[in-house]
Amino acid sequence: MAQQGTTRERIMNTAQEAVLAKGFDATSIDEIVSAVEITKGGFFYHFPDKNALAVALIQRYIDDENKLFDDIFGRARDLSDDPLHRMLIALKLLAEVLDDLPNGHPGCVIASAAYQDRLFNSDVRRVNEEAVAAWRRRFSLMFEEIAQLYPPREAVDLRELADMLSGVVEGGIILSKVYHDPKSLVRQVMIYRSFVKLLFSPVPG
Repeated sequence: MAQQGTTRERIMNTAQEAVLAKGFDATSIDEIVSAVEITKGGFFYHFPDKNALAVALIQRYIDDENKLFDDIFGRARDLSDDPLHRMLIALKLLAEVLDDLPNGHPGCVIASAAYQDRLFNSDVRRVNEEAVAAWRRRFSLMFEEIAQLYPPREAVDLRELADMLSGVVEGGIILSKVYHDPKSLVRQVMIYRSFVKLLFSPVPG
C-alpha cells in the first residue's frame, strides 16, 4: 500500500528506503513508481531524473541531521558552560538517541551517494561534499573552543578530529550491519567520547 503524505514525500520516502537497502544504482524509477502507485509522468513532474531525486534526498537528510545536532548540542549548552563538558554531554546524548532506534540506524544517504558517486552529476557530488564540509566546520569550531581551555595532550589537527566523528558514525553503521548488532554504533560513539575526554583532559600534576 502506498505511504501517506504528499506525492513528493511518498516518492522520497520510498526511494530512501530502497536506496538504504540496496544503493542508488539498484533502485529504479520503475520500482518507485510502482510502490508509490503513480505514473512515470507523476514521478517526472516532481523530479526530472534520478540526479534531482538524489539531491532532494541528500538535502532532506542534511536538514534532518542538522536539526538533530542543533537539538543535542543545544541541550548540552543548557547543561554546561564548559566547552569540553558540553562536548562530552552531547556525545552521550547522541549515543542515547542512537540507542533508542528500535532497529538500529537505517543507513546514511550521503554515504550511499558517495559510494556510487560516478552515477551522479556534479550537482549531487557538490551537495554531498558541502554537507560533510559543513559538519567539519560545525565540530571544528567546538574543538577549537575546547582547545583554548584544554590544550590537547597530543598534537592533533582539529579538523581531522571533527571529521573523525563523521567517520566513527558511518563506520559504526557499517559495523552494526555487518555484525547484525545495532549497539555497535552506540559503542563506537562512546569510544570516541572516551578518546576526546582523554585527549583534552589536563595532565595530572
